[in-house]
Amino acid sequence: MSERAAALCLLCRGAKGLCGKSVCPVYALWSAVERVKVPKGALVDGSSPPSVFVGRVGYPKVRVSPAVPPFVGDTRVYDEPEKWLSLGLSEILNMRLSLIRGVVEVNVREPRGIEDLQLLAISSKPVEVELRFAKPPKPRAKLDLFAPPMGPSGPVEGLRLLEDPKPPHPLEKAYYDSDLRAEDAILNLYNSGVPVSAIQRALSVGALGAGHRRKLVPTRWSITAVDDAVSRSLIDAVRGLKCVDSYLFFERKYLDNTFVAIIAPGAWSYEWIEAWFPYTTWNPGKTVEVEGDWEGYHGRKTYASLGGCYYAARLAAAEYMLREGVQGTVILIREIYEGFFLPIGVWFVRENVRELFKGVPERYDTLSEVLQRLGRSTRLPLSVWLSKSALLKALVQQERLELWLR
Repeated sequence: MSERAAALCLLCRGAKGLCGKSVCPVYALWSAVERVKVPKGALVDGSSPPSVFVGRVGYPKVRVSPAVPPFVGDTRVYDEPEKWLSLGLSEILNMRLSLIRGVVEVNVREPRGIEDLQLLAISSKPVEVELRFAKPPKPRAKLDLFAPPMGPSGPVEGLRLLEDPKPPHPLEKAYYDSDLRAEDAILNLYNSGVPVSAIQRALSVGALGAGHRRKLVPTRWSITAVDDAVSRSLIDAVRGLKCVDSYLFFERKYLDNTFVAIIAPGAWSYEWIEAWFPYTTWNPGKTVEVEGDWEGYHGRKTYASLGGCYYAARLAAAEYMLREGVQGTVILIREIYEGFFLPIGVWFVRENVRELFKGVPERYDTLSEVLQRLGRSTRLPLSVWLSKSALLKALVQQERLELWLR
């Protein structure tokens, strides 16, 4: 199947639709890059969604990049990944690559003099910003495993806010509270209804935490830090809930991805497994690569091997459990198929798993039934999941033990 997909791309070259997709993913990226309007002068005036990216290369001296499109208007959706699943890939790329980044170098431990950037980042509405570049931005895209795609960039000599930022009350309160610990601020903001993406942005620009300990956090790290902190807090509450009384099965297919969730009766535990098919973002080889990581009832003390996606999916799973008032053993599986080659950010996993759990689950009385259903849902056979999943193995062994004791 993988070699056939590669052969189809060579025959089609984006013009014949041989793969059955309505839009060629290769052309989607190329056309989005071609449509980027790079300013010829030194000044760019536009409405930041708001958007501020903090890099990690060179840490503790990092590049901070406020971003604006070359026009004024309501650009909020440009940095609201919670709303992007309703958009097509081309539309997401067009939005994100139109954001022009002004790059300034800052020491994360001495974030003085960036108050305007911090206020911009925590605004609930777009802010008109003027960026003065040292030289015209370079017309190149930046793709990142954790963060959404980004457009042209260039060193900036000055930033001027042409209107006052308008932070939502919870964020404004956290910003001016110099005694509030960062993790406490994150949880307060989440419980106040502030979107996860806005909390991640605030943490990244050093707008949260005890005053003397505040520092910039690279965007990649802030995304995972917020997903981790919020999900740990939710799981603490989930552990006190009743256990599900049957096996629940969820399935979602979206943009060359299949997402599956199994929730089994029992105490909280969690597993995330990814299967990258050949010729996808992180698998240029000819065989399917399957990796997973998991945690038991008491959580984990080491960083998950699969990185940000593990924590993003865990957040969505914990939200569902708390919403339904139950706990259980959660096994999340993702298959990524040929044609999905763009690293567009961890948001893609978080929002897809959230959407997955909005569906009505199929209910099964036995483990055998739910395993048969899993085998019909994925391209990989059931034997692969049984060999790769620590929690599925444990469930099978538990069932065998119960049968033996009867």
